[in-house]
Parts: sequence; structure tokens; C-alpha cells
Amino acid sequence: MTKKAENAVVGISIGDLNGIGAEVVLKTFEDSRMLEFCTPVIFANVKLMSFIKKTLNANCNFHGIDKLDQLVHGKINVLNVWREGVNIDFGKTDDNVGKYAVLSFATAVTALKEGEIDVLVTAPINKYNIQSEEFTFPGHTDYLDKELEGDALMLMVQDKLRVGLLTDHIPVQEVSSHITEELIRKKIGTINQTLKQDFRISRPKIAVLGVNPHGGDNGVIGREDEDVVKPVLSKLFDEGVLVFGPYSADSFFGSGQHEKYDAVIAAYHDQGLIPFKTLAFGKGVNFTAGLEGIRTSPDHGTAFEIAGKGEADNTSFKEAVFLALEVFRNRNEYKEISKNPLKTREK
Repeated sequence: MTKKAENAVVGISIGDLNGIGAEVVLKTFEDSRMLEFCTPVIFANVKLMSFIKKTLNANCNFHGIDKLDQLVHGKINVLNVWREGVNIDFGKTDDNVGKYAVLSFATAVTALKEGEIDVLVTAPINKYNIQSEEFTFPGHTDYLDKELEGDALMLMVQDKLRVGLLTDHIPVQEVSSHITEELIRKKIGTINQTLKQDFRISRPKIAVLGVNPHGGDNGVIGREDEDVVKPVLSKLFDEGVLVFGPYSADSFFGSGQHEKYDAVIAAYHDQGLIPFKTLAFGKGVNFTAGLEGIRTSPDHGTAFEIAGKGEADNTSFKEAVFLALEVFRNRNEYKEISKNPLKTREK
């Protein structure tokens, strides 16, 4: 039988302990009703989490475990990933704290790969202090792409607004050289499939934003859109993919054109995330599409400026938990229907 979403085990990597990650996790699960939807497992240390709980005056209790087969449903489980004490100094960048953020994350990813947790929700990290000889990735997504099968695509989600990226964490000066027919095909294929299996949209409509201002103005402002993007989109459309564009990015969201599509693909990081966060900041979720494992995260960073003050808004983290569970349910139903095409989704 397919595992139900309410029985799903949600693994949580704790992120940068000097940031707001632990706070938004605690605030989310202070609401005991959350335990009716899933079983959380925080990858950290129970003594440390108890210290942070006391410091922030959070109203929740932990069940400490040393192995994942010891978890208890209906409890906030904390897996002891390490035993030693960690010095917490809210709001400060600390390389040692960065090591524990990586340890929590890497251990949780291993658990996801091995099926010991059903989904992974990651609290924010500091991309600077996680760097080491062992961890050379610019962020969560790149590590997940290496460790989990598939091709990772950053998809920002808030209700029906979904924004994906052709390129993500690369310098702006390198964007045009990365945008090739192969990349466009791969990313559109990934987002088309995730819209079908993870969001249950049978015939997704996808919009693509132009690389250059005004989509290149027919080649007057750069040739990338004319020579690379348009021909690929035309081929994909002829192959049955409902993809449209490239559209001029400057007016696309302001004019409400995004509402006509199931997803929008931006050429580079800020082209997609600036409008997304303007429209949905604090409520949006970062979903890593295209992988065998399910991972989500809030749409904000470590927020060192308010860390430890009890001021953090946990809305985005809670939404990340709910989206992970929704994708888990949808993906399981999609697999069941794929095995038996005559079976229809329960209403």
C-alpha cells in the first residue's frame, strides 16, 4: 500500500545554528496539530535544541533518539547527529557552526537516500561558512544534485505561482554561455515532468523569459534569444510540450502574464527570484524539482539581524513542510496511476 502523507517522516536539517533556522522550526511544531500531518525528525542534538528552546521560550517537547528506527510518531524527534557541545552566538558568522550545518544536512540527505525519511525540509544555511575541503558546493541544491538521482531544478512555489531557473548560482557574466539547447531541453523537460507528477497538472503550460532586455528585440540587443532560445522552444512545442516565449522579463510579472501559466522559467537567478520574492516573500517555498528525493526549504536566509530575538516569522518554513507533504502525496498517487492507468484520483 502507498504510504499516506499523514504518516510521512519529515527530516529537518537544522541549518546555521546562529541564524533563525532553529527558531522557525520550533515555532512551526509548537502547534501540536502539525503532528497530525507528519512525524518530524530534526537532525541536530537534543541538548542543543533544548538550550535553544529555553532561550527562545518555545513551548514544545523533544524526543531524543540515536537511531532513526527509534522515532516515535506524534512526537518531535531529535536525532543526535553529534554529541559534543556547540557554542551558539546568535547573529554571528562562525565557521565551526557552519560545519555542524553541513553535518546535519549531509546526514539528512543520506537518510533520504536510504528511505529512512520520506521528505527533507532544510533550514537556511550561510553559504560562506559551510565551505571546506569536504564541502565545496555553493548551496543545498548543488549537493542534492550530486547525491540524488536526477537533474536538480530550483522551483520557487507559492500557491499557483511557480518560478524555475535555467541557471541558478553562477555569475551573471557567465549566464549566456551556459544557455544552450541541451540545457533548455533538460530544464523544460524537468519542469514539465514535475508539474505532472508533483503538482498533478495533466497538460502544463510553461512560459520562458528572454535572456536579454525585451527578449533581445529581434537580435538588436543580443542574439541569444533569436539564435538559441526561440528555435528550441519551437522544436519543443512541435514535440507536444506547451512551452511559450521567450517573453520580455521586465513587464511579464507586472502585467499579470504569469497568471496564464502553470510555471515560468527565468534565464538566471535574480530575473526569477526578484519578482517571485516581491510577490510572495515570507510565504514562498523553494522546491528542488527533478530529483528522486523530495526536498523543500523556506524562501528566506539565516536573517542574522533578528536571530535569537524571537522575531522570526515561520510562515515560509511551515509552507515548506506542507508542500513537501503535498508533493509526497501527489508523487505516490502519480506512481499508482501510472501502474494502473484506469485508476482515477480520489476526490
